[in-house]
Amino acid sequence: MDAPQLSLLIILAATVAMFLWGRWRHDMVAAGALFACVLTGLVAPAEAFAGFGHPAVITVACVLVLSRGLQDSGAVDLLARHALPQRGPRLLGLAALVGLGALLSSVMNNVGAMALLMPLAIAFAARHGWTPGQVLMPLAFGTILGGMTTLIGTPPNLIVSGFRAQQSGEAFGMFDFAPVGLAVAAAGVAFIVLVGWRLVPERARSGIEGFESGAYLTEVRVPEDSSSVGRTLAEVEAMLDQAGAQIVGLVRNEFRMVAPHPRRKVRAGDILVIEAEAESLAALLAELGVKLEEAQPAGDASPEAADPDAEEEGRNQASNRDEGNDILLTELVVLPASALAGRTASDILLRSRYGLNLLAISRQGKRSLARLRSTPMEAGDLLLIQGHAEATQAFASDYGCVPLAGRALRIPDRARALKSALVMFAAIALVALGVLPAALSFALGVLASMVLRTVPPRAVYGAIDWPVIVLLAALMPVAAAMEHTGAARLIADGLLGALAGGDPVIALALVLVVTMFLSDVMNNAATAAVMCPIAIGISGTLGVAADPFLMAVAIGASCAFLTPIGHQNNTLILGPGGFRFGDYWRLGLPLEVLVVAVAMPMLLWIWPL
Repeated sequence: MDAPQLSLLIILAATVAMFLWGRWRHDMVAAGALFACVLTGLVAPAEAFAGFGHPAVITVACVLVLSRGLQDSGAVDLLARHALPQRGPRLLGLAALVGLGALLSSVMNNVGAMALLMPLAIAFAARHGWTPGQVLMPLAFGTILGGMTTLIGTPPNLIVSGFRAQQSGEAFGMFDFAPVGLAVAAAGVAFIVLVGWRLVPERARSGIEGFESGAYLTEVRVPEDSSSVGRTLAEVEAMLDQAGAQIVGLVRNEFRMVAPHPRRKVRAGDILVIEAEAESLAALLAELGVKLEEAQPAGDASPEAADPDAEEEGRNQASNRDEGNDILLTELVVLPASALAGRTASDILLRSRYGLNLLAISRQGKRSLARLRSTPMEAGDLLLIQGHAEATQAFASDYGCVPLAGRALRIPDRARALKSALVMFAAIALVALGVLPAALSFALGVLASMVLRTVPPRAVYGAIDWPVIVLLAALMPVAAAMEHTGAARLIADGLLGALAGGDPVIALALVLVVTMFLSDVMNNAATAAVMCPIAIGISGTLGVAADPFLMAVAIGASCAFLTPIGHQNNTLILGPGGFRFGDYWRLGLPLEVLVVAVAMPMLLWIWPL
């Protein structure tokens, strides 16, 4: 092992460790790895940003824009309206829902498909007496499976195709992934619909009206005339027993006490941090004689109060809000790519700009006792928002949230929906027929979408998930360095010698399983970028074709079913399904075993060694 190989292996190990740790965003970690390679001389400075021009990166960005056109035009709503049965056996309805999710994910961003179908899934669950999670997890896994069937179904497929182009001079075609991908997806969907949904833990009551989200952490202020003034916390908690609530914190004079002593007496002006169900809030307020603490109290010395324009806008919002009678309590789930991630209610001037109050945050698996207005939000969080219906809809649209209660219906524009569908179909056809490479074809589709205004020009750049683009672009030069330094071959030799014993079939299975494991604990695009050079190195060492190994990487990178962090769709259902971190493996593990059992013979048949 020479010095460049050692340096690159250290950087790669540190990068994977940072991905697994999850402390920083994936694009930040990838950028750090790229700069480390540049500073150590492994990547030439002139090549540092070459990844931004890589065809796979361009294609991913363009597909995201075309997916936005399908979403915003209502094309998916029209399809769902005609494809999903309103009556009939519930297994038939579940099959239609999961199958539609898989179909949509083959031609559009699977997170967008999941977000569009989530409200339909929740309504379906309520109609058939299931918990939301029993439908949301099958739908999420179905959308992940559907992505592996086409070139544009998921970013890992595009990455794998790009490495194949570098290795052999020819990229994979639009439907080269279909023979293996369709077999795996069909088997997976059938298993989920017939058996798998029974393995999903029931984390919420069925048969309730609307959607139950689990316990919220809610702040209430104690006024002078409250019946709780002078009582001990133990006495107040006894009053809360019937509402199924408990006191988990106390704020007095801006000093926070976690798990305060039960004998401490409540004073006027105290803020109680209470864990309660959304449906219990009204009874709780009446019982204690307390008031909901707004996410940004008036007069608080914060960025909101310091902005005169924001104050004026807030007064206008409040005026408009008071004129209407549609003040709603609405539950919003934070999407994985939401601009809210890592930001607080104060950061986004929620009350000043929108006239909305953040009343509570539900975060399954964690308990955050920070003040609501200073609590950074995360993907999968459920937010309880109070305010005017139109303001809530605007906020959800601006910041990438899905309304789960009080959801406004989008009215599809049939003409625009038809145009967006034709643009997507034409772009796919140009690639499938070999008329244009994928990057050029989908870039042309974006231009057509702008001209036809299926995606307004001002919305094009907002439709792109820039962290994913930066992640891919930064890792491309790092992956190239793995190849030209021989580090990838070194890793491949180690894996073959230690585990595969030189047998190509065992080596193929090893690549598939290792990729699946990594995809469960880190970003799937990053997994593909790390594993592709290793897969090519293994095939070179064995003297066999690289295609089956690259296809194994594509399949494995699309099978993140064991954790909520492996795929964005898994994160998206964490809060609405009421799931815990350890709930996913119950359905995910047998599903991954099935994937290996179906994928291995198909890989050896379609892509012989």
